[in-house]
Amino acid sequence: MTVWDRPEPSARPVPLDRERIAAAAIALADEGGLEAVSLRKVAARLDVGPMRLYGYISTKEELFDLMVDEVNAEILPEERPGDWREALRVLAHRTRRTALRHEWLADLLGGRPALGPNALAVTETTLSAFDDLADLDTVMRAVETVSAYFTGAVRREIANLRAERATGLSKLDWQRAHGPHVTRMLATGRFPALARVVHDGTEVDAETSFATGLDWVLDAVAAKLARPPV
Repeated sequence: MTVWDRPEPSARPVPLDRERIAAAAIALADEGGLEAVSLRKVAARLDVGPMRLYGYISTKEELFDLMVDEVNAEILPEERPGDWREALRVLAHRTRRTALRHEWLADLLGGRPALGPNALAVTETTLSAFDDLADLDTVMRAVETVSAYFTGAVRREIANLRAERATGLSKLDWQRAHGPHVTRMLATGRFPALARVVHDGTEVDAETSFATGLDWVLDAVAAKLARPPV
């Protein structure tokens, strides 16, 4: 049974519901990451005793489920996408933007399926764009492939942002600090392919890199969908 299958208890004597609990937990996570979230801290933010929360949630995992579903409302498209490619592109970009607003989301992406009403609405909107394709197995592999790409890309981007904050070094600062070591290693001649990338490669920002990689993955999916079944 999920947290959404259980009725909420009476809000008396203090007005309380799962939406308020999720909002308080999200505020804590936005400020300090998932490690800053506990039932005790959420209760304190809502000015209630910790035991009051157990009428609404049973475990910390259920609290995370509520948080993920709440931010899935930000991922849900405002309009129905026109086709499957647009649906997957919108899903990827909206997920990335939501994760940049709520960095803790990156830690929960790619785990067990989200089953809350907002998450199910996101999935329904995405899958409905494939209505003209009868091969459901191929549709699911397409969605999984694109999801695997943007989940990994988002996690890497968030990890880089956290590293910058932890060290106080921007990406450019880090490159400058480690430049002498890299130069010495490349001068050995043992890494010619890497040397070519370092000397001749073009630096792009995270958003451009994300969009380019996404287009490549979508092109590959399109080629697979266009191929007649064997």
